[in-house]
Amino acid sequence: MQDLWQRYQSWLYHHPDLGFTLDISRIRFTAEDVMALTPKLEQALVEMEALVAGAIANPDEQRMVGHYWLRDPDSAPTPAIAQAITACVERIQTFAAEVLGGSRRAPNGECFRDLLWLGIGGSALGPQFVAQALAPYPPPLQIWFIDNTDPDGMAQIKAMLGSRLATTLVGVASKSGGTPETRNGLVEVRQWFREAGLDFPAHAMAITGEGSRLDQQAVAEGWLARFPVFDWVGGRTSELSAVGLVPAALQGIAIQEMLQGAALMDRATMVKPWQRNPAMLLAFCWYVTGQGQGRKDMVVLPYKDRLQLFSRYLQQLVMESLGKSHDLQGRLVNQGIAVYGNKGSTDQHAYVQQLRDGLNNFFVTFIEVLQDGGSVPPLEVEPGITSGDYLSGLLQGTRQALYDNQRDSLTLTLTEVSPRSVGALIALYERAVGFYASLIGINAYHQPGVEAGKKAAASILALQTRLLALVQKLPPPISLESLSRALGLEQPEPLVGILRHLAANQRGIRLHGDLGIPRTWMIEPLSKDPDQALGES
Repeated sequence: MQDLWQRYQSWLYHHPDLGFTLDISRIRFTAEDVMALTPKLEQALVEMEALVAGAIANPDEQRMVGHYWLRDPDSAPTPAIAQAITACVERIQTFAAEVLGGSRRAPNGECFRDLLWLGIGGSALGPQFVAQALAPYPPPLQIWFIDNTDPDGMAQIKAMLGSRLATTLVGVASKSGGTPETRNGLVEVRQWFREAGLDFPAHAMAITGEGSRLDQQAVAEGWLARFPVFDWVGGRTSELSAVGLVPAALQGIAIQEMLQGAALMDRATMVKPWQRNPAMLLAFCWYVTGQGQGRKDMVVLPYKDRLQLFSRYLQQLVMESLGKSHDLQGRLVNQGIAVYGNKGSTDQHAYVQQLRDGLNNFFVTFIEVLQDGGSVPPLEVEPGITSGDYLSGLLQGTRQALYDNQRDSLTLTLTEVSPRSVGALIALYERAVGFYASLIGINAYHQPGVEAGKKAAASILALQTRLLALVQKLPPPISLESLSRALGLEQPEPLVGILRHLAANQRGIRLHGDLGIPRTWMIEPLSKDPDQALGES
């Protein structure tokens, strides 16, 4: 135990201005690991310096990656970029002040009361995390999210908003302006406003790339406001751009303090030597635990309800950045780190049992918040013991129990959950991901797998369109095999999911046969057989 105490003192990192501490003493690395990785970490810092200076980091799109400039415009490579960043933040603050102050109102003359946010991936995960972590209660604008193309989920939001649609501000966040899920949400929400007899453009904001399809639509229709998503900001690193700052400001969150916290962390994560650099310490631990191949999952356990969504936010940031099939030399490597988590102490009644006694295929990141919050003075649930004391004790005890059973962990400690500390957390992990990518030799700033999924989905929708047109021309009933041949498919399996979905929603076709045995299916146009029931044999 004395060795652990010495290790703790030797490797403890503390940032007094941010009230931030990082303890990596319970990661079982060796002196040999430190020696072997030091040259790689030093090279990673050189590569990061080039990135911040404006090097092309996304070769697929020939783009710079400059999310670090968002919180320090003076570090941007050109005066024009610096001025654009500053102007954007000023516009966001002015707009939010007008909305929250009541000088900018809904068309009916009332103040806006709700904010409906349309986005997916980085356009939703960051705003959702920050809203839960920092929004006051009650917030000046209640925020709602449409972050999927699920009609049922959208219908729930519509029902909950109800008559308040008339005083709802709508933010549509899509960098390209062509993201299908967000586009679908926009089509649905416009219809809500149309049904309610409301003028949608007078409620709408576009958060998008300049000149994108969405931007052009907003200009043509005279939307209430437009805010830029810069070409050099990726979705998973966009929380401190207009994508995250607009909804945060409209909820009364101090966005300048978020930016200041991120800027302080950015400076701390460019420090030499790497042993005094918190992002490099994280990247080092990730590498050692997973042997540089992501062999162990990252379990994120924040012991604070406000930080519950941090693990979801990190899933995209870490997994989309690091989950790559090939390295920079084109070699097949299949890299990545799986991330999951929820919160403590909830998960001590869920999967911590497996963490301690099951497969040792993970490392834990505990997030501790020193200030309890809640009632003042705190209520004692036992003599001399508060609920916050229990929470702290459960964290310390779980960490020790895992370590005693050869399970590695690291602990991030924040004094409080505040705009500065949340901004710092975001900046810390953005930098750590970049450093780790350099250690394993992959590009953290593109996402070919995501693009492949989008293309595959488009091909399925194109096949559905062809299928519906063909069913109207062929004499019924039509077998699955004959339909497949008529569509030029080698085998009918791609049709199964399309047909099931269409039939379940009574759209264009009816299925006859055993739904569990696709080869028995017979298909015909819905309009030609109105009396048959779905799935009849």
